[in-house]
This record gives sequence, structure tokens and C-alpha cells, in this order.
Amino acid sequence: MKKIVGVFFFAVIAFSMMSYSSSKGGGTGISFSKVSFEKAKKEASKSGKLIFIDAYTDWCGPCKRMAATTFKDREVGELFNDNFVNLKVEMEKTSDGKELSRLYRVRAYPTLLIVDDQGNLVKQLVGFQSKEKLIAFAESAL
Repeated sequence: MKKIVGVFFFAVIAFSMMSYSSSKGGGTGISFSKVSFEKAKKEASKSGKLIFIDAYTDWCGPCKRMAATTFKDREVGELFNDNFVNLKVEMEKTSDGKELSRLYRVRAYPTLLIVDDQGNLVKQLVGFQSKEKLIAFAESAL
């Protein structure tokens, strides 16, 4: 019985620490909003932020690699979460994706877009990006 209580106590402490870390932005990377492009524009307008769009497809290897590495970096997350409304848009299967693909002439994946609250393109970058290159991309748009 003591073992069960000990394991339970350890699990509660570990979960509490993870929740605190997540709430403080520690190591979580980019937080992508699950809203439409229209709602993201409204949110950007209210907050004074630009919109960052990860234009990806399910079959794209470099897209998956960025999602698993660069987008999960703590420093990248802090920069993007503080300065952008972040969207991750599947370009072939969603209505927003199809429209954004046409609007911004997306021809390769991943394509990274930074747009203003009116939908005007500020910056565009194609292909896998390291932490350093993604940070430089964001800073150049700010």
C-alpha cells in the first residue's frame, strides 16, 4: 500500500511541475492557435501582432521534422508566442489551406508566411528552417 501511495504522490508532483512549466512557457515551443484565418486576423488586429502561418501538408517530411524540432524549441516558442498569432494550416485538406495556398501562391512545403492583420504578405520563406534561421526570419519581419 505504501508503494501505491508513493507512486501516486510522485505522479501528482511530476504532473504539477509539468503544468507549471507549460503555463510559464518553459520548453513548450510555438503554441499554434486552432482558429480560422479570419479569426486570426481579428486576433492580430486586437493584439497588434502579426500572423505566422506554417503552411504544411500531412505527407511533407521536412514539415514533420520542423514540427518535431524547430517549432518545439523554447527560444523559438517565446519569440513567436510573444509576437505572433501562430497558425498551422494543412494546405491540401482544409478550406483555409486551399484559399491561403491560392492567395499566397504556395508551391512547396513547408512554406512559412508572416502576414499582417489585413492579410498582406510581410515575409515568406520556403523549406526546412533551423532554430537560428527561423528566429532571424521572425526578427526581420518585426
